[in-house]
Amino acid sequence: MTSESPRSAAVRDAALSAVPAALADLGSLVRIPSVAFPGFERAEVERSAAAVASLAEGLGIFERVEVATAAIPSTGEQGMPAVLATRAARNGRPTILLYAHHDVQPVGDESLWESAPFEPTVRDGRLYGRGAADDKAGVMAHIGALRALVEAAGPDFDLGVNLFIEGEEEAGSASFASFLSHNADALRADVIVVADSGNWDATTPALTVSLRGNARFTMTVRTLEHASHSGMFGGAVPDAMLATVKLLATLWDDDGAVAVDGLRERDADTPAYSEETLRSEAGLPAGVSPIGTGSILSRIWNKPSITVTGIDAPSVRNASNTLSPEVSVVISARVAPGQSGDEAYRAVEAHLRAHAPFGAEVTFRDIETGNPFLVDTSGSAVAHARAALATGYGVEPVDIGVGGSIPFIADLVREFPAAQILVTGVEDPHARAHSPNESLHLDTFRHALVSEALLLERLDASQL
Repeated sequence: MTSESPRSAAVRDAALSAVPAALADLGSLVRIPSVAFPGFERAEVERSAAAVASLAEGLGIFERVEVATAAIPSTGEQGMPAVLATRAARNGRPTILLYAHHDVQPVGDESLWESAPFEPTVRDGRLYGRGAADDKAGVMAHIGALRALVEAAGPDFDLGVNLFIEGEEEAGSASFASFLSHNADALRADVIVVADSGNWDATTPALTVSLRGNARFTMTVRTLEHASHSGMFGGAVPDAMLATVKLLATLWDDDGAVAVDGLRERDADTPAYSEETLRSEAGLPAGVSPIGTGSILSRIWNKPSITVTGIDAPSVRNASNTLSPEVSVVISARVAPGQSGDEAYRAVEAHLRAHAPFGAEVTFRDIETGNPFLVDTSGSAVAHARAALATGYGVEPVDIGVGGSIPFIADLVREFPAAQILVTGVEDPHARAHSPNESLHLDTFRHALVSEALLLERLDASQL
């Protein structure tokens, strides 16, 4: 824990006072169904971007605020709208880039939600709604922290601030690299804060220092030229579902650990983390065993995983007595730090081709890869962040890895190799991001906003 200067104490008090307004604005953002996936209304993402831009303009500190897009390299189409705001540094102070995203995951099965997904609802100290945690809370942590700095230090502070609120992160950030390239000068910074991760628990802050990469693709398995009667030909002719099930089963061993040659692991220590905690945070019932080997956190942070996240096959409702000619599945692989996403994809594809049963034809499409990330924790910005978190939460922060992926960080590293990157977040392990009943722990949000305001104040007073 560190002692506070009079100005940092004023910033902390201003940040605490800023929380109610930030939560009110967060509720307004949650009401906008800004899903950037194909098939959803682009107009809602545009409306969300306009709302975020209005919040940025309301700060009165930026020299430029705009809603902008960039072309998707593979198609030439314009990506989803992002908000870009810039303010130049003064008197030798550093520039900080604050990143979050305003697009959200689709709702999924709305019957599984206990309250309307786009109607912010408070229950038991949590704010429920799609995007309440991931990542509109990240947007409002940035806005609220800047409001606090302005309130305590005035609008003429010296810190350079660039704000980048993306509009398609959940949908794959297809235009992200192009956006960075076209706006490199406006986005350039000494420190980058990516507010899209989580914390150790609801009361203990964390800096994310490692992220797994990803390799996601669609595989189609075909065994027949057309559907055939299962009674007349079953037992002699392999249907696509049989071939798919047998093929997918080769991806894991009997413990559920990945069994693909060429997928690597990272050798690194992990903190203590009990099976009881895993069951509570993941919703794992008592009768279901965890999978994999080694410490639980090593399985999540430092080893690869493979998940089948979607399947196109006859539904139960439409089932008939036929042999399916083809089945398509979406496979999502998480890649351990130290291995590129492209290399991991090649290993998984080679495995699937080599293990296809009965001579089944397998084809691959919609391939997306992203690289893992390891933070250099030796920089001065990390020290400032740890001090700010300790004061904001009243608890010393911990360094964590995350099993999820933020592939665009590799783009940030490539475009701004000298920048110090801090991956923070407003979520706790029970936020259920991407799932029904996504929620934000209100106390965690309060601590996160205060901590970021204190980080801004520290950087405004430093030369890095």
